[in-house]
Amino acid sequence: MKRLRLPQLRGLAIAMLMSFSVLLLLWLISPLPKILATPETKVFEHAWQTVNDHFYDPSFHGVDWKAVREKYQKQAAQTKSSRDVAVVINQMLAELKSSHTHFYTQDEPAYYQLLGIFEPGNIKLQKQLKKFFPNGKISYSGIGFFTKKVNGKTFVSAILDGSPAAEAGLKVGDQLLSVDGRPYQPIQSFAGKANKKVQLLIQSSADPNSRKEIAIAPKMLDPTTMFLDAQRASVQVIPRQDKKIGYVHIWSNAADPNHQQLQEDLIYGRLKEADGLILDLRDGWGGGDIDYLNIFTAQTGPKVTSISRNGKKYSYISQWKKPVVMLVNEGSRSSKEIVAFGFQQHKIGPLVGSKTAGAVLAGSPFLMDDGSLLYLAVANVLLNDQQRLEGKGVTPDIQVPFSFEYTQGADPQKEQAIKTLLEALSQGR
Repeated sequence: MKRLRLPQLRGLAIAMLMSFSVLLLLWLISPLPKILATPETKVFEHAWQTVNDHFYDPSFHGVDWKAVREKYQKQAAQTKSSRDVAVVINQMLAELKSSHTHFYTQDEPAYYQLLGIFEPGNIKLQKQLKKFFPNGKISYSGIGFFTKKVNGKTFVSAILDGSPAAEAGLKVGDQLLSVDGRPYQPIQSFAGKANKKVQLLIQSSADPNSRKEIAIAPKMLDPTTMFLDAQRASVQVIPRQDKKIGYVHIWSNAADPNHQQLQEDLIYGRLKEADGLILDLRDGWGGGDIDYLNIFTAQTGPKVTSISRNGKKYSYISQWKKPVVMLVNEGSRSSKEIVAFGFQQHKIGPLVGSKTAGAVLAGSPFLMDDGSLLYLAVANVLLNDQQRLEGKGVTPDIQVPFSFEYTQGADPQKEQAIKTLLEALSQGR
């Protein structure tokens, strides 16, 4: 083997060093290595690829999905946190103009609520969640309410029945100014404060003099059960004009126990003796089955009467034949809209409120490597083989506008539903 002399070795070393310097320079100026190097851009790439592989429409609603990636890739590379990259990802997803398509982080109650809806029975998701919820329990500290931004102000838009917010007297329409003297953050404002009082500064009217503080103790909310608990707590029998008006709020349509609870309340429980029913599908979540319409539409089975030893009789019919009014609004989405459509189609009763969301696709959760969540539309939905509600929604028979800002808990849609039900009862319908 020919040996290299010292000058030759020096020349080879210099050449190798120059080659390495060129490669290093290329690495530094190339955008691709930077994009692949940060956790934020890895999540961005994961989200883009998941949409590319699973979005229900292979034409991506006419959008050039590869071009969209290039459009937002540099923005994603400049982000420094999961919250910042989530903004970019949601801007990218908005190009698809599709419901059931959104990116959530652990800073949002919807993140936990969606996981709570999909986790039961989903073995794959349960295994993935062990990394982020080591005790196997999805939960977050909160007070059980929903908010909306209107003209830059945060308002309470809905309150779960039986929640700390409801028990403390917070009202729909209250403007939320601060929590413990700091700007409101949906998760951070209550994190680590379960069972401890926090001070909410609210304003109940347009008059700044209506500002006051409300003390509320957050609790650990279990999103696998919280909506069923709220449904149970919502049940009312409202006395009006010598009639008993039954009321129940279906906060989530996504689990069989919610349907079973409704049937039990109507046939056996607190609503059994009501003269009529208001079925409230406003706000909350959709998902799940629509079979509970059968209790209003199925053919009546045999009447079963039990007679005890003392002669007391108990009769049972597994169907609700009394008048029903359904309440919907722009927060009624997904399978709740299908239920509203069927309610109208079968002429079960009047539909009252405001037009539904027009968000009727089948969505599925995809967990990212950092624990963030991509909720993605994976299937189209047609009713009666031809009707598509996505982007259209369901229009109520009786429309009642409801601007909730500073309403101090007034609910004109519910009041109209009561009025409509009383009219039906007076006419013997």
